[in-house]
Amino acid sequence: MCGRFAVTTDPAALAEKIQATDERWAAREATDPNYNVAPTTTITTVVRRHDEPDDEPTRRVRLMRWGLVPPWAKAGSDGAPESKGPQLINARADKVTTSPAFRSSAKSKRCLVPMDGYYEWRANPAADGKKARKTPFYIYRADGETLFMAGLWSVWKPATDASPLLSCTIITTDAVGELAEIHDRMPLVAPERYWDRWLDPDAPADLELLANPPDVRGIEMREISTLVNSVRNNGPELIEPAESPPEQARLL
Repeated sequence: MCGRFAVTTDPAALAEKIQATDERWAAREATDPNYNVAPTTTITTVVRRHDEPDDEPTRRVRLMRWGLVPPWAKAGSDGAPESKGPQLINARADKVTTSPAFRSSAKSKRCLVPMDGYYEWRANPAADGKKARKTPFYIYRADGETLFMAGLWSVWKPATDASPLLSCTIITTDAVGELAEIHDRMPLVAPERYWDRWLDPDAPADLELLANPPDVRGIEMREISTLVNSVRNNGPELIEPAESPPEQARLL
């Protein structure tokens, strides 16, 4: 799964690097690094959209809430979407085109979620009959470049005159290699060669990207401090190696 991640790149710098338009409107100020991104946080995403129906779609950087709200979700008494049921922060790659919650987005509202790396927790064997504490790991690109995860997005329109809510989910797939020793699921890494097809609003979802094992070449993992367990902690110390000898591996 993907329930927490880190991102430190300013969206304006990201937009320039990937040749995208910065569409954050009033939020053009520099965005602080976030080493502990949690569900419901407003995050940076990359989409591809038209200005006019017949023009060529172009890349855009947009802010969205992490946790997809389907267009048909009901509004609560406060005018916001109801929060009943599980948060749709992840979507299984093998079900995005058929699940009622995701199939509409899978047709034409697909996105990328950039991040420095993500966190995962390994379950440990029980000791003396007691449930053992999980060990956190940080998973990232060895070259320091940004990871781009495949995602879906949606527009939820309130009944009032309030602005529409843009929200997104991160697609997950079966973990591969040594990553599978930490957790059986992982976010779906989207290499650059897949970006334009995945983001194309006029093309169907790329079934090859959804079905193939993720490309984890050059991805590393390391054991980190349990400080990451609390969303109140947020700083570069979260991604530093644990004080004890870290379990580190390079996935070749």
